[in-house]
Amino acid sequence: MQIDWRAYDPGQFYDELISSPGHPRKATRHLAKYLASLSGEDLQERKRSAELAIKTMGISFTVYSDAGNIDRAWPFDIIPRIIPQKEWQKTERGLIQRLTALNCFINDIYNDQKIIKDKVVPAELLLDSANFRRECMGMKPAFGVWSHICGSDLIRDHQGEFYVLEDNLRVPSGVSYMLENRKVTKRVFPELFDNHNIVPVTEYPNQLFDTLAALSPRPLDRPEVVVLTPGIYNSAYFEHSYLAQQMGVELVEGSDLVVENDCVYMRTIKGLARVDVIYRRIDDLFLDPEMFNPDSVLGVPGLMRAWLKGNVALANAPGAGVADDKVIYTFVPAMIKYYLGEEPILNNVPSYLCIDPQQCDHVLKNLDKLVVKPANESGGYGMIIGPQASKKEREEFAGRIKANPRNYMAQPLISLSTAPIIGSKNAEPRHIDLRPFVLQGKEHYVTPGGLTRVAMVKGSYVVNSSQGGGSKDTWIVVEGDK
Repeated sequence: MQIDWRAYDPGQFYDELISSPGHPRKATRHLAKYLASLSGEDLQERKRSAELAIKTMGISFTVYSDAGNIDRAWPFDIIPRIIPQKEWQKTERGLIQRLTALNCFINDIYNDQKIIKDKVVPAELLLDSANFRRECMGMKPAFGVWSHICGSDLIRDHQGEFYVLEDNLRVPSGVSYMLENRKVTKRVFPELFDNHNIVPVTEYPNQLFDTLAALSPRPLDRPEVVVLTPGIYNSAYFEHSYLAQQMGVELVEGSDLVVENDCVYMRTIKGLARVDVIYRRIDDLFLDPEMFNPDSVLGVPGLMRAWLKGNVALANAPGAGVADDKVIYTFVPAMIKYYLGEEPILNNVPSYLCIDPQQCDHVLKNLDKLVVKPANESGGYGMIIGPQASKKEREEFAGRIKANPRNYMAQPLISLSTAPIIGSKNAEPRHIDLRPFVLQGKEHYVTPGGLTRVAMVKGSYVVNSSQGGGSKDTWIVVEGDK
């Protein structure tokens, strides 16, 4: 099977590689021409080479199922996604603007609550938020930043315009797969890097370490930074260990840490060593059994006390998930105007709030046309894609909305852009999204591109790896000859 771009037709969707059958976009011409020059046998060999590299490199993720936890090789398609750098620069500015406003909001919510008093965000949304932590009231973390690592999910509409689908401000995952995707692509297509000027992604671990180190409560040349993981059975454990190794810091579990005199220490063979910064990959409610879930064995007793007294930094900060709420998401454009006095550079997807009776009525009457999401689920769980659901499924979901309207918001089904994957007979279009990673501390940093997730099933909009999605290497390309 040799690729024939004239037979590749994404239909009414915006395709990242082809503007119309047989016509690649300006930035993708080199790639399209090269792929079309390869024989079907060569393409399959490259595909097998990628699969072997992923197994050899141990790139995996865990799927939770009734049969137990299943460790799977990372799903990967070898055709990279290309975004021109000039186009990306606007997106980068929009992501920095968005995270800046979100951190202003979180800091405000746990201190003065001006945005509530000025009635920009309704008070009842805060009171009913599953991730609002009263224990954090009055806390002022370094630089006023609560979410130091954010993964905002972007999609393109049929005209190629980027929209923010949702923000992930608690413990966003996936950046390790972005980094490993690049390594795999270099193994599979080393020759492509000769005629494309691709912005590297390898800076991320250093940028992450610098962001974390700047939070240290002690003025040290190299603070003690650790990555706190729930352990080997967590679905993102590969990423936890990968980032710790790449940053050159310790990977610890809750049992490796102890709090004494309101300071955090790590158990080592040489005795206790004080910890300055914890990059935690554990949800709030499991962080400290003294303050949250008393049955948690994942956290550290007294950790919150040490953090509230300013003796250790936590990234992301407890309570940051108040802005992770998909209902709060609808107010981000208003936050940007309120805190920054600016118009949003990146737009939200149009949304309906079920807590509003009129909007809820519209949602219930148009369930067959909308995507409805719960406020605080992730990974694509708990949602319904109305146009693809049965009448019975829509009726059952309507009952859930009526029972708890605060917990739901709805959006039209956006025609996600497509990108080609290697199919059985030709390249085939599949729907994709993009998760760039944004760091905020003393300074900002945005990954050049991010993790492109692919719905590997034809016609599907579900890109999550836990539900059968795959991924691609994402190239931000400087146009012109290298």
